[in-house]
Amino acid sequence: MRAGSGVPGRPVVELGCQVRFEGRTWTVAGLADGQVRLVAEEGAVAAVLLSLLFADEGFEVLDAPGEPSVPPLGLLESLPEAVRERALAWERHVREVETGRPGGSGAAGPARAEYDPRARTLAQREGAKAAELSAAGMPTSVVTVRRMRARYRREGVWGLVDHRATRPRSVLGRADERVVAALREVLEAGRERSSGTLGRLRMYTERLLAERYGEGVVPLPSSAAFNRLVHALADRSGLLGSARQRRWRSARPAPPFVPTTVMAPGELVMMDSTVLDAFVVLNDGVVERPELTIALDVATRTICAAVLRAKGTRSVDAVQLLAQMMVPAPMRPGWAEALAMEHSVVPYERLLSRDARLEGAAARPVITPQTIVVDQGNVFISSSFIAACESLGISVQPAPPGNGPAKGHVERTFSSINTLFVQHVAAYTASHTGERGKDAEGEAVWTLAQLEDLLQEWIICGWQEREHDGLRHPMMPRCALSPNEMWAALVAVCGYVPVPLGREDYIELMPLKRQKINDYGIRIDHRTYDHKVLNPYRGERSPATDGLWEIHYNPHAPGQVWVRLPKPDQPRGCGWEAVPWIHHTLVSAPFTDFTWQHIKRTVARRADRAQHEHDLALALRELLERAAAGHGTRREKVVAARARTAATGGAVWGILYGQQPEAEADEPEEDIFGGDSEDDEKPLTGDGALSVWPAGHTPVSVSPNGAAQEVGVPAPRHPRVTVYDPFEESLRW
Repeated sequence: MRAGSGVPGRPVVELGCQVRFEGRTWTVAGLADGQVRLVAEEGAVAAVLLSLLFADEGFEVLDAPGEPSVPPLGLLESLPEAVRERALAWERHVREVETGRPGGSGAAGPARAEYDPRARTLAQREGAKAAELSAAGMPTSVVTVRRMRARYRREGVWGLVDHRATRPRSVLGRADERVVAALREVLEAGRERSSGTLGRLRMYTERLLAERYGEGVVPLPSSAAFNRLVHALADRSGLLGSARQRRWRSARPAPPFVPTTVMAPGELVMMDSTVLDAFVVLNDGVVERPELTIALDVATRTICAAVLRAKGTRSVDAVQLLAQMMVPAPMRPGWAEALAMEHSVVPYERLLSRDARLEGAAARPVITPQTIVVDQGNVFISSSFIAACESLGISVQPAPPGNGPAKGHVERTFSSINTLFVQHVAAYTASHTGERGKDAEGEAVWTLAQLEDLLQEWIICGWQEREHDGLRHPMMPRCALSPNEMWAALVAVCGYVPVPLGREDYIELMPLKRQKINDYGIRIDHRTYDHKVLNPYRGERSPATDGLWEIHYNPHAPGQVWVRLPKPDQPRGCGWEAVPWIHHTLVSAPFTDFTWQHIKRTVARRADRAQHEHDLALALRELLERAAAGHGTRREKVVAARARTAATGGAVWGILYGQQPEAEADEPEEDIFGGDSEDDEKPLTGDGALSVWPAGHTPVSVSPNGAAQEVGVPAPRHPRVTVYDPFEESLRW
């Protein structure tokens, strides 16, 4: 029971609290009928009207109980059963002392005579309870009963618990704080180092303690206790385990983690590269692990594009992914008809009415990215890749350095590719050398082009048609969807806007340089490019603000570059002209920028620029010829094999073959090499990285500007692309 003081902000008076009245300290023993029964410290008893009590000038509530709170029942359940039962028993005893009933004032049944508040004072009831407990074998004093009552008023049943059982126990035990601090510092310092033993940690900790406090001042615990201390500190923070696990843990952002919600295809696309866990046979019999670069759409889990290259992925390969994503994937010879888009779950007829390029395409979604998440690799943060994304209206979002979880979707996809596809390929290497077979290199039978063809086929029939547990339709949340099914569901809501790419766009997406056109032509990385089309512009400033000319090049085929020159008859007032390397007749075999850099490091300069470039060209030709004949060092064979593979296989620019306008299809191309020498180099398939056909089905004519035409196949039609009307489209789906 309680009574208000009538004054705002004043504490209330309730049973058991102590008050000061008429200069003395009293305990409230009862409240009834507007009166309060007070018991003094020496045992005197007084009955006072509440109005008189509150009106007294010296009135003060000394130990008013705090605000009522809900007892921590969850903590009670965590206690040992004996401790919990003892606290609950004390709760019944305290209630009986204060109200006369063990179940409280609202409990049924009469109160026992020795605890009846109407006949016995609070002090008498406390004494009776102390005597009862002592007779029951639990020696208890009146002071103890009074103390338990005070605890119960402040904390409820939790105040009756024996708090020796609730003391927090540190996982570190009684370890010296100086040892703990030194060990933490040693563990943090070794986060980026190679893994070591616990003995090394003990040695480094002992040295650090000696430097700070002196030799032998702070002793280390025994080896067993030290090892327990190491695990107590390191297991929770990821400071033990392999170096890879420690790096991953340190790169992980601080929780809580907020899931990324993506509702439309292309809204968020992740790109990344990895070395494939399988050997392939490059040219000249060189065996090496290739690099796989993919683009993953988060909304549909679609592998939008994949490029398989020999080691040395360049920014142009990342740009190729953009081209692959936004144009339909053509059906390749030998593929089953079931892989065609018209036989898939996507609404083929409706999409075909918007984009005629889908006719005869494979069942891989065409997705235009809006935002691309990449890591801090040079391939993805290069100026050429950023410029290509900007030209297509794509936002690039770099992930924090070394932060794999920031692009966890694509990292998990690499793991799935490894388990679902790569482990079934001949010459599978496993994820690390400890799991590698005895002669994995000797099992290599697939060339890079063949493995790339198998991978593209598996993506369409193995990945795109496989149910993904993370893909759920809002109307069917219990049913997992495949990437193609998810794309079909989302494209009906978001629509499909085709992005036509032509041969001009192919050049626009290549790496860019801005330079002058000098009398000798254009010099890029000790290679000089020259042609008669440059004559009117030698020494002249370009129309651009900086006065430099825009030059695009392909690192996988540096035999020529493209220069944007004024052309009044063109819609934009300018057009592209291909300019060959002056030594293209001297080096007829394909090479890449990777090969050129190797030659530059091995050939010392002993003459002027022109002679040094000629010496480099001769050394390059000799290297390629030695490697083709099976001679030279292993390093030279690898360099040459990568060059041939990058220049002749695994390229995807031929996807753009369907965008050549009809008016240009039948026009003969100008011979940019002059045409007056039989030794002039013919444009190779790899000079524009145009070939998308597998072995045995290679186009025989390739224009320098990037348009490929197969013999016997009519020129492709101009793509029929219409504007997406969401209101009209909503009535047709």
